Amino acid sequence: MEERLQKIMARSGVGSRRACEKLIAQGLITVNGQRATLGMKADPNKDRIEVKGERISAAEPIVYIALNKPRGVISAAKSPDPRPTVLDLVDHSGRLYPVGRLDIESEGLILLTNDGALAQRLTHPRYGHEKEYSVLVARRPDEKQLAAWRNGVVLDDGYRTKPVKVRVTGTKGKGAWLKVILKEGRKRQIREMGRQTGLPIVKITRVRIGSLRLGDLKPRQWRHLTPQEIAELKQ
Repeated sequence: MEERLQKIMARSGVGSRRACEKLIAQGLITVNGQRATLGMKADPNKDRIEVKGERISAAEPIVYIALNKPRGVISAAKSPDPRPTVLDLVDHSGRLYPVGRLDIESEGLILLTNDGALAQRLTHPRYGHEKEYSVLVARRPDEKQLAAWRNGVVLDDGYRTKPVKVRVTGTKGKGAWLKVILKEGRKRQIREMGRQTGLPIVKITRVRIGSLRLGDLKPRQWRHLTPQEIAELKQ
């Protein structure tokens, strides 16, 4: 049965439908050796569909994996950097992509999946999915500093961050532990908020993405999501 090409690609884990449309427009998709065009339909059971020369399988099972990324690991599927990526830590041979990246110095929950539609929903700001972090700062914050986080700060590119939920959950030496909840994920946002407000960041651990929690996973450990966790993420 023929379907829109971007729908087949998204179901196979290539990416969201919008991302797949961009790949088609860029001429990176072929069907039976011919360059695909927007609006094209195909039968995944009969036609040979290739993404950048690699054939996709319509029968590829959808996989959902929770990983506790340690420091020093890159949260990308591939990287020219010689350091390990998150895919090097899981025992899975199929196509997977990380949802919600963490910088190499941060650790915590990473969702790995080939469900392009869910990845799009979890990462696009308009859906407002929360990401929760446990953050250790080198100094104990005062109310003015916490208010600056809650109201948003202006990043180097001129973007003002959206309001952040933050509260002190404990102390450690001269520093403090913060519970931070974001509804967006600008690059190195928490580190930049700390720098601008005089609260140097010591450690960042993501403990939740939407309804999915890190739980008792140790660094480098991973597990498959339960059917209930998958259903809650899709709600």
